[in-house]
Amino acid sequence: MIPSERLKGIEAFVCSADTGSFTAAGARLNLTNSAVSKSVARLEARLGSRLFERTTRKLTLTDVGAAFYDTCVRVLGDLADAEAVLASHRSEIVGRLKVDVPIAFGRMQAMPLLLAFAERHPNVRPNITFTDRKIDIVEEGVDVAIRIGASEPWPDNLGHRYLGSERVIRCAAPAYLARRGTPASVDDLEAYDCILYGRGDGSTINWRFARDGCRVEDRPMTGRIVLGSAEAQVETVKAGFGIAQLATWLIKAELASGELVEILPDLATVGLPLHLVWPRRKQLTPKVDALLELLTQGLRIE
Repeated sequence: MIPSERLKGIEAFVCSADTGSFTAAGARLNLTNSAVSKSVARLEARLGSRLFERTTRKLTLTDVGAAFYDTCVRVLGDLADAEAVLASHRSEIVGRLKVDVPIAFGRMQAMPLLLAFAERHPNVRPNITFTDRKIDIVEEGVDVAIRIGASEPWPDNLGHRYLGSERVIRCAAPAYLARRGTPASVDDLEAYDCILYGRGDGSTINWRFARDGCRVEDRPMTGRIVLGSAEAQVETVKAGFGIAQLATWLIKAELASGELVEILPDLATVGLPLHLVWPRRKQLTPKVDALLELLTQGLRIE
């Protein structure tokens, strides 16, 4: 069968299902009742299945018809989106742009870039949400999301771009190390004040140490203070309360200034991966394309 033949009758079928009659569908499509009825009949003959139960008052989808209807609605929606994408390439970067970012990473790393994007494109209306929970970005209408530690494989309807993986280290304030001394091994850490990250369920994140070049040791630690915020961990460590395990993107400025010092650098590990994620059907719109390019350049982790 010629591929284009498969589309014949679909619009008439969907419209008839939506309106409940061939007459109403004909009025919506600017066709006669007879033309719509014959189009649906030809579609049923081609498929070898009855799509409607017909009465004098109403059309009702059969079980097969209901399943076929769902597929047809998706197909017509994809075609409409494709046409909108092509049309959008002839226009400027405008409109609503919903972006979802992790709370700490979004505030510290993504916001400067997102504000620069908004300044560069004054006709774009950004709507930025901050959440560390897993969301369905298609269901919630998100155009672009930043994900740390997102699991794979990715759904077919999502595009994704890997930007690197964070580096995880142990660090402390120089004043704390001057007072307590610098640990020389993992075992030494047991005698120090550890500032741990706590989950909502009351558990804490284990510390991870590189071993023998490729092996990683996962070790639970006893904490003096447990915090449910990575940014709060940074402030607590800076205040000299102890040692914390942190991703380097959180403390880039503090490490550069000497406000924090890395401990046991040979035991640092690769942390969670960073990805940009977006609905594939929105990929070619100018506003999404432009934002993906900016975030790719600005957020890439070496």
